Amino acid sequence: MTEKQEIYLDHSASTPVDPRVVDAMLPYFTQSYGNASGLHRQARASARALDQARRDVAETLGCKPKEVVFTSCGSESDNLAIRGAAWAAKLAGKGHHLITSPIEHHAVSHTIHQLCEKHDFEQTVVSVDEFGLINPNDVAQAIRPDTALISIIYANNEVGTIQPLAEIGAIARERGVPFHTDAVQGGGYLDLNVDRLNVDLLSLSGHKFYAPKGVGMLYVRQGTRLVSQQTGGGHEGNRRAGTENVPYIVGLAAALKLAQGERETENARLAALRDRLVGGMLAAIPDAQLTGHPTQRLPGHASFVIPGVEADGLLMHLDMAGVCAASGSACTTGMPEPSDVLLAMGLEYTLALGALRLTLGRSNTQADVDYVTRILPDIVTKLRASNPVYAPIV
Repeated sequence: MTEKQEIYLDHSASTPVDPRVVDAMLPYFTQSYGNASGLHRQARASARALDQARRDVAETLGCKPKEVVFTSCGSESDNLAIRGAAWAAKLAGKGHHLITSPIEHHAVSHTIHQLCEKHDFEQTVVSVDEFGLINPNDVAQAIRPDTALISIIYANNEVGTIQPLAEIGAIARERGVPFHTDAVQGGGYLDLNVDRLNVDLLSLSGHKFYAPKGVGMLYVRQGTRLVSQQTGGGHEGNRRAGTENVPYIVGLAAALKLAQGERETENARLAALRDRLVGGMLAAIPDAQLTGHPTQRLPGHASFVIPGVEADGLLMHLDMAGVCAASGSACTTGMPEPSDVLLAMGLEYTLALGALRLTLGRSNTQADVDYVTRILPDIVTKLRASNPVYAPIV
C-alpha cells in the first residue's frame, strides 16, 4: 500500500476543511463573537465580517452583494429556491408548473415531489441520454404558459456530467421563466458567473469546496420573487430568518475565493489524475463501464458500474483496504437498490447495483490512483466468486 494509511476518494460527498479556511474562521469563534444584528462593538465586528463575506461571494458570482443569501447547507438553498419561487409564482397567479430532470439531487427532486403531492403543483421531468446529458430543446418544449420554475442541476453528483446550463438558461430567459440550478458539485470546479450561466437562482454548499459542513448560500437575482420558508427575524434581506453563522459564513467565502482562484491549475491536475484512474480501471476490469459523459464531466470525478458485484460489498472491501469511496446506490437495511440516476440513463437494473464513484481532491496523488487500480481486480474477483449468477463477458 502507499505510505498513507487512508486514501480518500469521496470528495463529491465532502471535503476536508482547508487550513487556510480554518485560520480565517478562528477569530469569529472567540474574539469577534457578537450577533451581527446588534449595535455594540462586538456586533459591529461580526456585521463587518458578514458584509465582507457577502461581497467576496458576490465578486465570485458576478452579482450584487444583496443578491447573496447565506443558508445552513446546499439542501436548504435548494429548498428555499424551489419552494420560495414556486409559492411566489402561485401567489402571483403566474402558474403552478415546474420543470426538472430525473438526475437531480434529492434536495430538488423530493422538494418538487412534495409541492406536487401536497400543494397541487405539476411537474414535467425532461429525459437524459445515456451519458446523463439533458437536451436544451427538451426543456424548451416542456415550457408551458403556466411554468413557474425550471430547476436543472449544474453537474451531477453521481456521474459527474456537466449540463449545458447557459444554453438552458438562455431559453428560460427568453421565455420569461425563472431558472434555478443546484451548483453544489460545481462550486470549486466550474464557472459560477451567474450572468454567463443565465441563472436566476443558484445553490452552493461549503463542504464541497473545503469549507465546513453546515453552511451554504443561495444566489437570488434581483427582481426574482421568493417567499421565505423560514420566518422570524429580518435576516438575509427577509429571505432567511435566523442568526447568521458568522464563522462558517467567513469560512465559506474564504474557501470559495481560494477554490475559484486556484481552479484552472487544480482542475488540470485533477483531470489528469481522473483520466489515469479511468484508464487504469477499464484496463484492470475490462467489463467495467464508465458512467456519465466521457469528457463533459467534473475534473476529479470517475464513476463506473461493475458487472457481477453489488456496491455495498465493494465499498466494504475498499474500506478494509484503506480506500474511502462511494456508490450511486443507496443501501437500506441490507437491501441494495440501484440509483434512480443510473436507471434514468438507461442502465439495466442489476448492472446499476454495481455502481462505484471515485472522486479526487487536493490530497490525492498518482500513487493513490495506481494503488486503487492495483487492488480492485482482486476485490472484484472475490466478490464475483460469491455471486452464483454472474457470467463474465468473454
